[in-house]
Amino acid sequence: MCRDFLADPIPPDLRDAVLAAAFRGPAAGNTHGLDLVVLTGADTARHWDVTLPVERRASFRWPGLLHAPVLVEVVVDPGAYVQRYSRPDKASSGLGAGIQAWDVPFWFVDGGAAVMSVLLAAESHGLGALFFGLFDHERPLLDVLGVPDGRRVVGSIALGWPAPTGRAPSRSARSGRPDPGTHLRHGGW
Repeated sequence: MCRDFLADPIPPDLRDAVLAAAFRGPAAGNTHGLDLVVLTGADTARHWDVTLPVERRASFRWPGLLHAPVLVEVVVDPGAYVQRYSRPDKASSGLGAGIQAWDVPFWFVDGGAAVMSVLLAAESHGLGALFFGLFDHERPLLDVLGVPDGRRVVGSIALGWPAPTGRAPSRSARSGRPDPGTHLRHGGW
């Protein structure tokens, strides 16, 4: 994950090709419940004004993140999944009864797959990318962006050209990746 970006813009055709990867991933029931709200240039300030007020920016640990020329809000529509699973070919699942019928909210599963597709596409084109959560800023940001009620955000993706940096990795990155040998369980637990 890149947390230090150059402010240089991404050519629109490259940006759109990377973002198109989000729509090539899985979607339960082939539900079309994913939207990407793409903020570029000066529009990225709308995100930061809600999620990182000016008075907190001076002490923000990752100031280079604020230079990312593209921010993408990954928005999912739980209602679209309920509607899709209300149709005759899926009605026997019972998932059309409402959001509460879903033990696993597949709108977040599919949204996560879309995020990973964008991150991999960005990496393959030499871009830096970072996926991060909105936490208690979700609805305020969605309101500022005019996103309809009932929609949820999986998180945000920052995209841009990585800045040459000597900054230490994040505390999370310093813990390393898990050893697959510890977590692969062949034939059962």
